[in-house]
Amino acid sequence: MSQQLRRGPRWLIPCAVAGAMAFALTQRSHAADDARAWLEKMNHALAVRNYDGTFFHLSDGRVETMRIVHRVKAGRVTERLQSLDGSGREFVRNNDELTCYLPDKHTILVEPRQDHGPFLGSLAHFGADVGEFYSLELLPTARVLGRSAKVIVVNPKDQFRFGYRLWLDEKTAMPLKSQLCDSRGQVIEQIVFARLAMPDNISDSELLPAVPTEGMRWVRQGLANEAAPPALLAFRASELPPGFHLTVAGAQTLGAATVPAAHLVYSDGLATVSVFVEAQPDRKSGAEGRADAEPEAPMQGLARVGSGFAFSTVVQGHQVTAVGEVPARTVEFIAHSVKSGGEPPRP
Repeated sequence: MSQQLRRGPRWLIPCAVAGAMAFALTQRSHAADDARAWLEKMNHALAVRNYDGTFFHLSDGRVETMRIVHRVKAGRVTERLQSLDGSGREFVRNNDELTCYLPDKHTILVEPRQDHGPFLGSLAHFGADVGEFYSLELLPTARVLGRSAKVIVVNPKDQFRFGYRLWLDEKTAMPLKSQLCDSRGQVIEQIVFARLAMPDNISDSELLPAVPTEGMRWVRQGLANEAAPPALLAFRASELPPGFHLTVAGAQTLGAATVPAAHLVYSDGLATVSVFVEAQPDRKSGAEGRADAEPEAPMQGLARVGSGFAFSTVVQGHQVTAVGEVPARTVEFIAHSVKSGGEPPRP
């Protein structure tokens, strides 16, 4: 009998461990489903609700106070983002057009906005397939702005993307706080609301810029009216990080350039990387436009751009720049893999 009693636990332990693991996996699966459901509620709230709020944007050791006004009226989206300190810049979006008022540069920049996501910095659009390359977790309820908030953690499954933490209002699913995090969980960028109202109506006057525009220079840039040269349109990334795929292929005029650049967008459904391919000029125009001026040195290497990175290199005599709110290795990986296939793909 004593031997049987001693043997008993040896049989019971594997069963107990297996049962505990199964229970934990079931609980984790339910938590991931709940987190996904809350992300879908947030996407819907950001798309259909009117809101007017003031928030702090913390990035790279700097804090900026911003005001966001978002209105949906008769299916048309209008947004205004205003810096309340610092540069005093304002951004106004009317459906597919974005106007940037830059008083520190005495410039007003008008460009198309293909991304229909919210203005709110690191608040990306979380699609139905977000769980393929990110793990989702629902943490215990917290309080933000005196409101009960659901806490969602979106962790990347590899080193090619950033993660997110979101605090969503339990009643409206609106984000009250958000963090963009690296693969170690360290915060890169943070948005914290100090005030958030959701009025039924927002007047036109609340969406007009406060920046005086007299004497400012207007610049219109964006999608080119004509296609980029066929040699540029033949460029594609031959290899991509897991989950990334081509979502946009077109042409865009950059700055004061006279020839459109090829514009490629690669995305995993959450993170996005834009790639620009430009023809390298043979000569740099001197003060008098001399043809014997020294060739302009191409951009090379890695640069920090906001909470993301940009990487530039020269491929087959063309300037290639990849930029996105992703880790440095991701823009480097994609830029290095861009090459010309010889013939531009057919539409």
